[in-house]
Amino acid sequence: MSVASIQSDRLGANPFVVEGPIVSGSGIPGPNFSLGTVAGGDRESEWVYCQLVLASQTTLQPGQWFQWTRDYVASLLTTAAAVVGQRCGVFSGAAQPPTLAGGPVGAITLAPGTYYVWLQRNGQAPALVATATAALVVAETTTTAGQASAPASATATTKAIANVNFAAANQTFTATTVNGSNLLTSLSGLNAGSGPFIGAAVSGTGISGGTTMSGITYSPSGVVQSITLSANAAANGTGITITATGVLEATLMRPFLSRVN
Repeated sequence: MSVASIQSDRLGANPFVVEGPIVSGSGIPGPNFSLGTVAGGDRESEWVYCQLVLASQTTLQPGQWFQWTRDYVASLLTTAAAVVGQRCGVFSGAAQPPTLAGGPVGAITLAPGTYYVWLQRNGQAPALVATATAALVVAETTTTAGQASAPASATATTKAIANVNFAAANQTFTATTVNGSNLLTSLSGLNAGSGPFIGAAVSGTGISGGTTMSGITYSPSGVVQSITLSANAAANGTGITITATGVLEATLMRPFLSRVN
């Protein structure tokens, strides 16, 4: 995924923190940027500063899809709420870890209120994908908030997402597992810039069904050192092939909702 490097005029790397909740009269300034402000980074990446109003407690996960209006008011993307013509992108993390290569820290749970978030519209990014096929040429909305799909052919009544491409239907790498531990170590065959990503479902020898990635540890130079799983491994293994699905590397090219399928 990409790393935000030009969020403001402050020196050094600036985390893309979620701002809020903003409460009128509280003395907490907000928004801190003009809505629609664009920030840049590596790998051709761009983020847009948007308002997000939440009516109930919501967990934001890296890779969730959002749409936003011409006034830069964002909402989680679903087929029912999708508006043809609106722009869309992904939430690529609450902040960046203290590394050069980076990646999202993880999910963040927010109380009801008004927030300001940076949504990625260009470059390489994590993307929640319900279904992915080898074709990877069709992107569309789903009924699940924040989740897209990449089927072999368009699904009737969904909304098409133009200008997005997925690198692969899944990602594989090798790791060492320890019985009773939720850490994958001695990793090989992966890159911090292209995943795997937090929230991805993982499978492999000794890994229980339904296990997901809940955390990633990086070295100061951006090398992935270990991966934390949501459940402990049930066996010892070296060089175990791990398959990650559900949160894929996407190349965003200023996506928008182009039509009703």
